[in-house]
Amino acid sequence: MSNIEELERRISVAFDRIGQAVDSFVPAAPGIDTAALQDALQAEQATNAELTERLRVMTLRGESDAAEAAEKVGRLVRALDAQGIELQRLKNTVVQLRESLRALREAQTAGVADPHLLNTAMLVELEALQATRLTEMAQMEEILAELHPLIEEVQDA
Repeated sequence: MSNIEELERRISVAFDRIGQAVDSFVPAAPGIDTAALQDALQAEQATNAELTERLRVMTLRGESDAAEAAEKVGRLVRALDAQGIELQRLKNTVVQLRESLRALREAQTAGVADPHLLNTAMLVELEALQATRLTEMAQMEEILAELHPLIEEVQDA
């Protein structure tokens, strides 16, 4: 913002100098229409003010867009962190279930395990694997849903 204000100040000073030069020049040059020069100067100053305002609005819009993008990235990072924790929990469950299944198989081999427990452990392991896969798919869909609008914005720019 300070750059814009500095440019506005410099442009105003330049227009003032131009105005002073025109005022000092006009009396020495007969036949020049002072009112026409003043009107042209005012038109240029109005154009300058309009362009300065447009620049200010565009700068504000750019800052707003950058803040929105930073907010989206932050939200994605937080969601990804939460999903990473959930995925790690599911992976730990799968490891525990595999260990349980291994122990049940060893017991079955020794002839002391109940076959029903073995089947139940296998079904639970299968469910855990399916849950892990579904969690991963949901995570990818969520990430893609958030990234798609950002990619379109970059392509449009």
